[in-house]
Amino acid sequence: ISVRRVSQELGVSPMAVYTYVPSKAELVGLMFDRVIGESAEIADGLEWREALTVLACERWTLAERHPWMLDLALHRPPLGPNLVARHEAALRILDGTGLDDITKDLVIDVLHSFLVGALLEAREAREAERVSGLTDEQWFAMAEPALTAQLDPDKFPRVRRLGEAWRTADKAQVADPRWRFRFGLGAVLDGIAALIQAR
Repeated sequence: ISVRRVSQELGVSPMAVYTYVPSKAELVGLMFDRVIGESAEIADGLEWREALTVLACERWTLAERHPWMLDLALHRPPLGPNLVARHEAALRILDGTGLDDITKDLVIDVLHSFLVGALLEAREAREAERVSGLTDEQWFAMAEPALTAQLDPDKFPRVRRLGEAWRTADKAQVADPRWRFRFGLGAVLDGIAALIQAR
């Protein structure tokens, strides 16, 4: 996207657009905040684990609809009203856990980091399949015999056992990015639960 492209779509000069947004960065920030505003409200009354699961699944859905969001550098995100409202809602979910405000913020950050990683992995899997024409299951079936033949069983016993486990696993499930997302989310939430219990 560019300011020039937006101006062409609107049938106005680029300078007309610049009277509303001073730069492409601000335009993208507004787009990001608008997309965050598409998120559904988290229902009151859910316990923290269920509410964070809903929040994470909602973020997954948003990124599937708007994959460009994953390309934004969000260490210092645009602090628009929708993003601030979403962060307030996320922090509210952790009320009653006994965590202090900084720890709540760090917990939300850990969840966000996991989500970004899972979303990028899912996008990469789709792209690899599109480019190669092979599913992950087909790719593994081709690569595994050659890899196994090269692995010294004395040096790499665990990797060899993993290959054997993959041979008998439900590969369609284990390689599915959504299944992996759910598994990872459960592990992250278990860690948060342990942190809450320890505090």
